[in-house]
Amino acid sequence: MIDFHVHLFPDNMFDALWKTFYKLYGITILYKYYYRQCIEYLKAHNIHHIVYSNYAHKKGMAQWLNAWNRQILDEFDNLYCFAAYHPDDENSLVHAEEIMSHQKILGIKIHCLVQEIAPDDERLFPLYEMVMDRKKRLLMHAGTGPVGNEFVGIKRFRSLMDRYPNLPVNIAHMGGLEYSDFIRLLDEYPNLYMDTAFSFWPETPWSFNLDINLLEKYKDKIIYGSDFPNIFLPREDEIGYLRKLNLSDDFYNKIFLENGIKLLAGSS
Repeated sequence: MIDFHVHLFPDNMFDALWKTFYKLYGITILYKYYYRQCIEYLKAHNIHHIVYSNYAHKKGMAQWLNAWNRQILDEFDNLYCFAAYHPDDENSLVHAEEIMSHQKILGIKIHCLVQEIAPDDERLFPLYEMVMDRKKRLLMHAGTGPVGNEFVGIKRFRSLMDRYPNLPVNIAHMGGLEYSDFIRLLDEYPNLYMDTAFSFWPETPWSFNLDINLLEKYKDKIIYGSDFPNIFLPREDEIGYLRKLNLSDDFYNKIFLENGIKLLAGSS
């Protein structure tokens, strides 16, 4: 299996994140594992290739965070990354070009909710053009789940795609909570994919709520992701729920492996 949505941070940043999740949302993270433990755990649980990301929630973080990314990518096999970026950093595009030259950097992570940057913010346009020129991808949290703000939602994301219809984007969390609006974009824009992270736990108010036949319809454009370790429900429950949908073998082969292999080959 390939997990296309993992979070890895330096240990002190994980500590700060977990405190923030509890302070803002009352959430206690189930897997308080630092990055080495995360990698070991996933590899021990049938994840052969790990694609992780991290993000710069404020100006001045991306460059040193990407220096850390380089170190662990060079240390671990079968580990890949969507790198950090902030448009207000000095020489942000120079640093983005440098980090994207690394073979195991698949592209850039933009967390619209946390970074408070809308997908169609003009400050990001030069980055988007660079990503396309370098044949890389974006991982973007642009949906309204688990909470929303003025920087997320289908309207702002569609505005981006109307400007850059060939932009290669992995839409995090199936576009939740606006599942219907986001999944329809797969018919219009050829380089969009969606990941399953945080979207398929049973009997939760934020779970994917559309006809499961749509999953079969779009099985070529869906990849498995876990959001590990920043989750508060058992990771295995989401995998189990997906399998209990009793979709085709082809669906499971594609989302758990084949689609991920295709994206790794195209962006690394």
